[in-house]
Amino acid sequence: MTMRPKAVIIGPPGSGKTTIGGALAERLGVPLRDTDADVEKTAGKPVGEIFVDDGEERFRELERAAVAAALAEHEGVVALGGGAVLAEGTQELLAGHTVVYLRVGLSEAIKRVGLASARPLLVLNPRSQMRKLLEERLPIYERLGTVAVDTDGREPGDVVEEIVEALDTASAGGSGGS
Repeated sequence: MTMRPKAVIIGPPGSGKTTIGGALAERLGVPLRDTDADVEKTAGKPVGEIFVDDGEERFRELERAAVAAALAEHEGVVALGGGAVLAEGTQELLAGHTVVYLRVGLSEAIKRVGLASARPLLVLNPRSQMRKLLEERLPIYERLGTVAVDTDGREPGDVVEEIVEALDTASAGGSGGS
């Protein structure tokens, strides 16, 4: 029998993927697997350094491998890096999984990541970069999310409860398909 994550968390930087993912995993009594942490472990350095030393292409290559492994091996909650969904192969791998899209507005995302962020894609003009990033990725997040939850102005516990209710409803309703 194949292992499947209970939920895969996606969303832009600042949406709370790691925070909500950890709280959801705890609530469900399962471990959290963060693919950015997997990438850092494989590379032996932080994501920011991978971007600087090896380039975004190398980071994305490591990220695709980390996501594929997590989706195949992990039965808990998986939190993906914000840009992981850009890879077509990753989008295909997510089909059939319970994908939780954490929605966040531009102002809230900026507040959460901070303007002096160590996030490599937000180095120059973080506000403008974040706006561009959201515009580019929003349609992908919306298409892939089987559950979408707003996070603006909400406590992590409230977001987690909404996700758990949605997961319970989805599993009670069955898939109706394959």
